[in-house]
Amino acid sequence: MDSLPDPSPDVPVELPQKAPREPILTLPGALTAYVLLIAVIHLRVLLPPELENWTIDVFGFIPGRYDPAPLDLFPGGEGAKLWTFVTYSLLHANLTHIIFNVLWLLPFGSALARRFGALRFFLFMAVTAAAGALAHLITHEHAVAPMIGASASVSGTMAAAIRFAFVQGSFLSFSRGDADAAAKVPALSLSRALRDRRVLGFLAVWFGVNIIFGAGSLALGTDGAAVAWQAHIGGFFAGLFLFSLFDPTPQVPGDAAPASSADPLNDA
Repeated sequence: MDSLPDPSPDVPVELPQKAPREPILTLPGALTAYVLLIAVIHLRVLLPPELENWTIDVFGFIPGRYDPAPLDLFPGGEGAKLWTFVTYSLLHANLTHIIFNVLWLLPFGSALARRFGALRFFLFMAVTAAAGALAHLITHEHAVAPMIGASASVSGTMAAAIRFAFVQGSFLSFSRGDADAAAKVPALSLSRALRDRRVLGFLAVWFGVNIIFGAGSLALGTDGAAVAWQAHIGGFFAGLFLFSLFDPTPQVPGDAAPASSADPLNDA
């Protein structure tokens, strides 16, 4: 008797591969390290009150420290006149203050950290912090209240990021690529950026919000302390004008960086 063929031969079947799962939110390592540093430093609130106040006085930015004959109130000596231009930005009043700054850093700081790399990013944050402190010093001469918070640096990241945020394929354009590609698009020159109506709209809203909060003496999560809006503006201008010094991605020759195809630049 002839044997019948096996109706179900052992043929290897290739199962479809599952696509790798992408995390909901990925942060570049430099930004993650920056946020963790701020969080660790905030553990100072667990110190005894007198030691916590000493920490604020030594590492916060105090304009009165730079008076020709400063009051004998400020610990830290001559060294504090240097390091507080940056260290103040790593101190925060409370968790709300930290969360508010981090929420703004998520889109703008992430794009900038991917574009600059860790070393340039950290240096940029320090430079914009120092610019914010300088603006505060000029506008608050002799003040003895310490200024703390990363808002000047956050403002700097926002200003720097808008130099490329609306370019086609970038993170605020209508046709953006993946996070790394969106952060590496060629940037607009400063003159071209200041002719882009979306950049100008962003500038108008940003300055309007800061002036409203400053004029109304409104505080966001700082236990009633006034908003140091002049420092925000100092950091913002530093980020806007110094961006090209940190940017490793070359601009398109001839100042012709492409804009989003859904909303072309108006060169008129």
